[in-house]
Formats: sequence, C-alpha cells, structure tokens
Amino acid sequence: MLLKLYEKNNSPQDLQKIVNTLNDGGLIIYPTDTVYAIGCHGLKERAIERICRIKDIDPRKNNLSIICSDISMISEYARVNNETFKLLKRNLPGPFTFILNTGNRLPKIFRNRKEVGIRMPDNNIICEIATLLDVPLMTTTLPHDDEDDIEYITTPELIDEKFGSLVDLVIDGGIGGIEPSTIVDCTGEEPEIIRQGKGILEE
Repeated sequence: MLLKLYEKNNSPQDLQKIVNTLNDGGLIIYPTDTVYAIGCHGLKERAIERICRIKDIDPRKNNLSIICSDISMISEYARVNNETFKLLKRNLPGPFTFILNTGNRLPKIFRNRKEVGIRMPDNNIICEIATLLDVPLMTTTLPHDDEDDIEYITTPELIDEKFGSLVDLVIDGGIGGIEPSTIVDCTGEEPEIIRQGKGILEE
C-alpha cells in the first residue's frame, strides 16, 4: 500500500496508521535525507529478522542501524561519552550513520554485535514517525544491484511496484536521493570516517 506524506501538516490519522503498523510488527519503506530505506520497530526481533531475510544479511555478522528521534533516545540505546555527544549534537539531524557501542536496551539480535549504527535523518517525515513511535526504528537501505534501474529505489510508485509485496506500507515522500549517508566510527579513541557519503562531518 502506498501512502503519500509531506514534509509538514500530515494527517494525524495517517501518522498513527504507520505507527500502528510498526507496533504490530509490520515493515515500512520511507524517505530519509539520503535514500529510501526499509525499516521496522527496532525492538521487535521477528520484524528485524524479516528485514534481514529481504536484504539477505546475517544480523550476527552485519552491522544493524537504528533511527532515533533525538539524541536523548540515542543515549538510551547506545553508549555515548561526552566527546561523542558533542559530535552528534553538531551534526544531527543530518545524513550520517554514527557507529557506536551498543547499550543494553536493544534486543539480543543487536546484542550479539558490539556496535550499532545510529541515524537521525534530517527528514521531517521519518522524524515525526520516530517521535510518535517513541522507540528506535531498525533501518537499512533498499536492496539494489548496480545493474538495476535507479528509479526503482528513488521513485515511490516504482518502489511500491518492486517492493510493495514484501512490506506492509510504502510511504511516498517524493523522489528519493541516491547518495548514501557518511559513516563515522565512534568506537575508537578518535572518530573515523569509514565511508564518505552525503554528510560533511563538522568535527
């Protein structure tokens, strides 16, 4: 099902419908400040396992990422020291994935890993959803091969055509981007950019 949303003035009923879908263990596809992504309630293991099957990834070996609504939520689910807190504050919301050490509130599918990717996109649609949900969303980019037509990961109608049967809801937030987030590893002594993407890090 395709649901049109906007940067502002979305109907509370539409937003609640999305939150209900997530609370029921459903999967959604949504816009971010980089590319369209697929996600679910970050504390529901079965939903996370569904996404891992769609992406053909092993959660024990691949880093998983979550979207948080604000920095205080980040510090609930990951370990954030003072320096990292200042770095997050300077750069979020924005097109970054920060790799942090996991806290103990995430489900065991995350706790098998010592790190978790943290996103706080500069996109009002997904921020509203994360705020209403009041827990993190597990998030990952749409499956895409280099030979695939780029429109199938940027155009909501075509995203729905290709992936709609695999998820419960596709959110149309307009044409998506193609440049991924900048990944910053904050688990060592100094932050390290391990993939330069759309975000320019302010250190």
